[in-house]
Amino acid sequence: MEKLLFLSKFLRSPKHVGSVTPSSHFLARAMVNPIDWSKAENIAELGAGTGIFTRYLHENKQPGCKVVVFERDTNMRERLQSMYPDLHYHDNASEILLAMKSYGIEQFDYILSGLPFTNFPQTLRNQIMQGVEKSLKPGGLFIAFQYSLQMRKQLEERFEQVRLNFVPLNVPPAFVYTCKKSESGN
Repeated sequence: MEKLLFLSKFLRSPKHVGSVTPSSHFLARAMVNPIDWSKAENIAELGAGTGIFTRYLHENKQPGCKVVVFERDTNMRERLQSMYPDLHYHDNASEILLAMKSYGIEQFDYILSGLPFTNFPQTLRNQIMQGVEKSLKPGGLFIAFQYSLQMRKQLEERFEQVRLNFVPLNVPPAFVYTCKKSESGN
C-alpha cells in the first residue's frame, strides 16, 4: 500500500517526491544510526513521505523528546498524524524556525532530511539550509540522504564535518550525509 501511495504521489509531482518508491529499511537504519537516543531532546524530520524514518523516530525516542515532522503533502502528513499522534507536524520545511518556536523548541539536536534537494531551485535549497543551520544546536547533526553527490560541496561549506555513507540496498542506491555543526555554533 505504501509503495502504491508513494508511486502515485511521484507520478503527480516528481519534483516534490523525488523517487518512485519509499526508502528501504537499510537506508532508514543508516539515517537514524548516528542518533544518540539517550541525549536527543528535539528532532526534526524534513520530507517524511510515507514515514519510514518517522517510524524509527517514534519507536526509539525517549520520553520527553519532541519530534517535529515536516511533510508538504496533506494526505501523507495526515496519515502520519493518525499513525503517530504524539509527534508534532508542520507542512513546510522552509518554515523550520517558525515551527520550532511554536512547539517551544530552542534548537534541534538532530535534523533528518529526505528532501529531494536536487529537484529544488537553488533559492529554496538555500532557504531550507539556512533554517537548518539556525535551528540546529552547536555540535548537532544534520543527516540527509540524496541519490547523487550534488549537495556535497554545499554541505561541506556549511558544516564543520561531513561524513558520507553509501547505501547500495535501496532503490535507487543512496548517499547518507552526516553533517556536524561546529561546537561554537558557526
